[in-house]
Amino acid sequence: MFDTITSLFNSEWLYTAFAAVALGSTIVIVVVILSENRNPVKSLAWVTVLLLLPVVGLVLYLFFGRNIKNKRMISRRNRRKLRRREKKTKASPADYDLSPESIAQLNLGRSLSGAQFYAPNTVEVFASGAAKIDALEADIRAARHSVNLEYYIFEADGTGRRIAEALMERARAGVKVRLIYDHVGSFSVRSRFFKELRKSGIEAYPFFKVSFPQLATRVNWRNHRKICVIDGRIGYLGGMNIADRYVDGGKFDCWRDTHVRVAGPIVDAMQYSFAVDWNFMGRGLIELDVPSDDMPDVSFGPSAVSGVGVQMLSSGPMAEWSNIALAFQKAIANARKRVYIQTPYFLPTEGLLKSLQAAALSHVDVRIMAPIKSDSAMLTHASASYVAECLKAGIKIYLYKKGMLHSKMMIVDDEMVTIGSTNFDFRSFDYNFEANLFFYSKEFNGRMLALFRSDLADCLRVVPDKWKRRPFGVKVAESVLRLLSPVL
Repeated sequence: MFDTITSLFNSEWLYTAFAAVALGSTIVIVVVILSENRNPVKSLAWVTVLLLLPVVGLVLYLFFGRNIKNKRMISRRNRRKLRRREKKTKASPADYDLSPESIAQLNLGRSLSGAQFYAPNTVEVFASGAAKIDALEADIRAARHSVNLEYYIFEADGTGRRIAEALMERARAGVKVRLIYDHVGSFSVRSRFFKELRKSGIEAYPFFKVSFPQLATRVNWRNHRKICVIDGRIGYLGGMNIADRYVDGGKFDCWRDTHVRVAGPIVDAMQYSFAVDWNFMGRGLIELDVPSDDMPDVSFGPSAVSGVGVQMLSSGPMAEWSNIALAFQKAIANARKRVYIQTPYFLPTEGLLKSLQAAALSHVDVRIMAPIKSDSAMLTHASASYVAECLKAGIKIYLYKKGMLHSKMMIVDDEMVTIGSTNFDFRSFDYNFEANLFFYSKEFNGRMLALFRSDLADCLRVVPDKWKRRPFGVKVAESVLRLLSPVL
């Protein structure tokens, strides 16, 4: 019997059958990819992986390559119900003396997703995790009605437990507390941590829970948003998750990030975004909090800017359009003076790269700031492959050397700034659920411009001649990783 089984596995026909199945599956998937009329760069990347590594590529595609573009985050009926629950606090851009470029930008956002313009708002910026966590904890402990949080990473470390204690205390006091955490982003956190939260009365649930057999259909689409809304009147949004490394830098000397705290009508849009995701998870429709008149005014630090107009854009793999990518492209195309970008990873789509090059060649001051070493060696090298093309067009590249630059910010001319969770890469534009705020204010723009310029002191500017003299092997490795960048 054993000899029969051994001879069976040693026979040529088994290997032939296996090869035939792998080849047939690869051909079918290649046909599916081509028939979906995807971005040709991404299609080529997947076809290359499938042809060079048929078995491995087949597995990778099942995990990371499938398309969910035609699915809905929320039914039309439930969307209408949520819209009716929104406060009627939208503003007219015409009342805020905005530039024609800003008006065009706002019109695009409205056409893409119905995003409205909200004003006036007060905005406070945090460039360090310690300041953000201090403010967030204080606001949570002062909550009276509700706390809604949505984070890609919520660790059970010192920082995570500090925020968790504040949330549990409020939940035990009768405040409605809801938490969405990404199941992959928080995969290393033991389940008992979230069970402890639920035991205290917090509704804490994972977004797109990954478990076999759902693994292959869910692992690629992650909720990368970082949103918190307290009592329907205070909102937090930006690049910082809940973990120690965002406070103490982790393995880096420091962690430079950007997060905002806002109060004003834009919080209504942030509540709506959370409610859509909560409904998508099958948790039903939630009531959108309306701040009561007896609540004290929200206090801000001296650096806060008031009277700011804001529009919120969300994007994800189920959206009809690549909302944030198109908004970035429009802003770059509209630029007349400057485009300053901070991003931890720079892997632009072809359209965004061409837009940046066209702006620089039109004598717009285009500057890109990224870390000299990020938390992903693969993405650091893939990002480096785009530098030469940028330098050729006159784009200035700055490498942040003080620590990990995790900030996701773009400053355009004298009026517009966008801050959020969106990295300047394929994954954020096409696969992740992201959220950005677009600010329209000359004063706020000036504050962010000063912050960007202060970061330049901790950067090395890339010199074209020196960049060309990098070792040949390094250039080859970067080029290979760039080929795979649409699927990284």
